[in-house]
Amino acid sequence: MDELGIRLSEGITALNIPFTPEQQDKLLAFLRLIQKWNRVYNLTAIRDLRTGVDLHLLDSLTVWPYLRGERILDVGTGAGLPGIPLAVMSGGRHFVLLDSNAKKTRFVRQAVIELGLRNVEVVTARVEDYRPERGFDTVLARAYANLADILAATRRLLAPRGAILAQKGQLPEDEIQALKDCTVRTHMLNIPGLDVERHLVEIVIG
Repeated sequence: MDELGIRLSEGITALNIPFTPEQQDKLLAFLRLIQKWNRVYNLTAIRDLRTGVDLHLLDSLTVWPYLRGERILDVGTGAGLPGIPLAVMSGGRHFVLLDSNAKKTRFVRQAVIELGLRNVEVVTARVEDYRPERGFDTVLARAYANLADILAATRRLLAPRGAILAQKGQLPEDEIQALKDCTVRTHMLNIPGLDVERHLVEIVIG
């Protein structure tokens, strides 16, 4: 196993997520696809694969223990983060990856095909225009918007007892205080081996 594989394996193990060698291979293949397409599509500012293991793959997977139910929506997925890493590790769940940027969803569709992810659907649309037939058990929002805007845009997309999971750096106390008519829980997230501040804001309606 090379250095990237060792770093990823140690990180997933530290997060207490069960995984197979095939899942690890798919995660690394996804990272290399991002690097390959980045030259033309400018998907992310991160160019270094080692940094990508930490800030793309492991950062995405810190949310895994908090996922609810079987239907997951990743709003503003960009390059497929955190949706694709979570989908790789959650074969029994159905993921919809939503973004209005057609260039980025073109990449995500290609990644889904090359990785053989049958549990992922990619949609090119603004969240305001998206009309799914059924609600979602979990709505993911990573670096998407402030909490009030996330709640306003996505609450109609939640299934009963569903939750919005918003990934943040510093804990946005002012944004949390501004939320109304919902229950908010906060969780500190740790990327194994990195000293960076990460929080998850869990929003439940009612």
